[in-house]
Amino acid sequence: MENNRGGFGFQSLEIYRLAKELVIDCYNITRGMPSEEKYALCQQMNRAAVSIPSNIAEGYSRFSTKEKMHFMNMAYGSLMELTCQYEIARDLNYISHEQMNEYIEKAKKSGSEDKQLQKDNRETIGKQWESDGKTIEKL
Repeated sequence: MENNRGGFGFQSLEIYRLAKELVIDCYNITRGMPSEEKYALCQQMNRAAVSIPSNIAEGYSRFSTKEKMHFMNMAYGSLMELTCQYEIARDLNYISHEQMNEYIEKAKKSGSEDKQLQKDNRETIGKQWESDGKTIEKL
C-alpha cells in the first residue's frame, strides 16, 4: 500500500492505513463470492468496510473532541458490522476459516486499541488529532 506524502493528515495515521487494508481485503474476498450475493452480502460487506476509513478521515477533520469521538465510534461500529458479515460469509462457506482468522487478526489490531483509547483518553485524542496526526500511531 502506498504511503501518501504531502496529502492530508489523516493519511499518516496507522489506524487509517489498517482500515484501508481491511477494505482491500474485503473487496478481494467478495469478488470470489457467488454472483447471487453481488447485490446482497457482498455489497453490504464492501459498504461497511469502506465506512471504516471514511469515518476515520471525517473524524480527523472535525474540530471538537466530541465530534472526533463520534466518528471514531462510527468507525468502530462499522468494524463490528463487517465482523458479523464475515461470520455470515464463513457460515455460508463463502470464505474459509483461514480467511476469517486473517480478518479477525486485522480487525483486532485496528479495533481493540481504538476502543481502549476512546475509553481511557477521551480528551487526549482530540488534542492528538489536532496536532500533526503522527501521535496516534496504533488505533
